[in-house]
Amino acid sequence: MPEWLDLLLENFADPDSAARAWPLLRQGVGLTLKLTAVALPLGLLLGLLIGMAYALGGRVTRALLIIYIDLFRAFPVLVLLILVYVGLPFLGLTLPAFAAAVLALVLNNSGYFGEIFRAGLLSIPHGQREAAAALGLSPFRTMRLIILPQALRGIAAPLASNALELVKSTSIASLAALPELLRSARVAQEQTYNPTPLMLAALMYFVLLWPFARLVARLERRMLARGSR
Repeated sequence: MPEWLDLLLENFADPDSAARAWPLLRQGVGLTLKLTAVALPLGLLLGLLIGMAYALGGRVTRALLIIYIDLFRAFPVLVLLILVYVGLPFLGLTLPAFAAAVLALVLNNSGYFGEIFRAGLLSIPHGQREAAAALGLSPFRTMRLIILPQALRGIAAPLASNALELVKSTSIASLAALPELLRSARVAQEQTYNPTPLMLAALMYFVLLWPFARLVARLERRMLARGSR
């Protein structure tokens, strides 16, 4: 075996280091999935409420929602986590690390999800609302039964793409000393004095995110095909 290949395998694919790191990495994957399972539905729900409130609200409501969307999209999620986890205790509110990470992820992503839902709902022709009103449907029922189902078909791809970004953003939880996948890999690397755990973490991220990436690509192709008709 060439010396360079032996050196490469020893440093980035060492079986002993991988075996020692596996319990930590398994714990890290579990926490990453837990963060995603909590933050993603909350971010989607809040984004949906923002989009519907914008579509149904008046001028003042819309202005306030635009400020909210722009504010939390402008803040990097890492900065939000610092403000929530480090800044709030100065105001007498101390959140557990997990709750702080979830709150930062939800606030940041609700801005993106809110903008996606807002654009999708407003893309539906206004005449459909007028027709629904003529049939006696309330604005909320019109939104829920007629406008929202149509909008979802057009925004499925950007929603899935932003969900993919949320999963990747869970790595910021390491700042709050949460043993998610990246932090677990770094701890294992420090214990083994070998970068193999980091390579394993990268591979695990790929396995987790690749199906999301393929789903996004498939939805984007469907949108392009629908738009070309």
